[in-house]
Amino acid sequence: MAFSRVFSDPPSRSIFKKFVVMLLSLLTSLYFMYCLADRCSTMPSPVRAPEPVVGFLASSDFQDWQSLRRKRLLQKIINKPAYDDGGRLTSRLDADGNAGAGVVVSGLEADALRSDLRLAGSLDLASVSRVAGLSARTGSTGRLSQLGEGTKKLPQAIIIGVKKGGTRALLEFLRVHPDIRAVGAEPHFFDRNYDNGLDWYRDLMPKTLEGQITMEKTPSYFVTKEAPARIYAMSRDTKLIVVVRDPVTRAISDYTQTLSKKPDIPTFQSLTFKNRTTGLIDTSWSAVQIGIYAKHLDSWLQFFPMRQILFVSGERLISDPAGELGRVQDFLGLKRIITDKHFYFNQTKGFPCLKKAEGSSKPHCLGKTKGRTHPNIHPEVVQRLRDFYRPFNMKFYQMTGRIFGWEE
Repeated sequence: MAFSRVFSDPPSRSIFKKFVVMLLSLLTSLYFMYCLADRCSTMPSPVRAPEPVVGFLASSDFQDWQSLRRKRLLQKIINKPAYDDGGRLTSRLDADGNAGAGVVVSGLEADALRSDLRLAGSLDLASVSRVAGLSARTGSTGRLSQLGEGTKKLPQAIIIGVKKGGTRALLEFLRVHPDIRAVGAEPHFFDRNYDNGLDWYRDLMPKTLEGQITMEKTPSYFVTKEAPARIYAMSRDTKLIVVVRDPVTRAISDYTQTLSKKPDIPTFQSLTFKNRTTGLIDTSWSAVQIGIYAKHLDSWLQFFPMRQILFVSGERLISDPAGELGRVQDFLGLKRIITDKHFYFNQTKGFPCLKKAEGSSKPHCLGKTKGRTHPNIHPEVVQRLRDFYRPFNMKFYQMTGRIFGWEE
């Protein structure tokens, strides 16, 4: 009788509470284990209205930074050499830093990339890839394979001149911009290789993402009679950039370059004059002929309106590189990303250098062939040349609407 009473009485309230607590603890533990298995993200969650972004995160500077970082990260994928599972190189960079197809990034690098992309304002890699015209996927091995890396296009902008004006410096400075992709070597298509055809020319170009500009530079185009018509036939919308410099200084620099290759050439003075006694300048000498800018510009204006041609001062490219680069970026319809912070002045070379070159974290100056010491030229020869160029310079100022101050 006592035995049956023990089991027929209801359990006490304290025991019931303990049982409920143990049950809740068990359910909570199971839920945590479920989350650790990365299943929680598949469960439905309440939808919140987006909160307005305020402060620095909403500023245009932050948006520009996001855009710049995204472009550089995506371009870094393109420029990365690829290795297969056996450790063999499956694609290499070409001479201009362009990667072949099949770029593969390791699991650790993919994780780092995702982290950087989130910092750059991207929710995930796929969405950024779609915006930039790329297609990417992640396999079960944690490796990131790039399926698309842009296309090769004919250039929308060309630096057409002038020799020894500062074209190499301008091109190197412009390549810092994430929206510009340029050929490193001079193609010389419109003056020497035109018979090879546009497909050959296009194949020389780097691959570009959506929204990027393809560029090249060949300074001899400006003085090539056939170049204006040939570029116009390719695209009448091509934007043209001409870097000009005091024609007297330019001629001496041109001679200095030739002298470094051919030490036995005649003196600058003897090449300048047809007749030293009469002071008649020899305009057939290329070093002199190139500096008659107004004459060459006439040929280009037969095909292109002045609004499609930008003239960059070679002198200001040295004294104020950020200012000239600002004008170029405006002309190309790009944001002014290249600013004073990208340059420092190299006292040894006597011209500005990049604090960080394209695709590098190290300072970069132009090669030893730039900034050569000019030979001493007799002041009388220099003055004769200045007198010769003066009327052509005045006409050039009128044509361009800009006074370059070469007579000062």
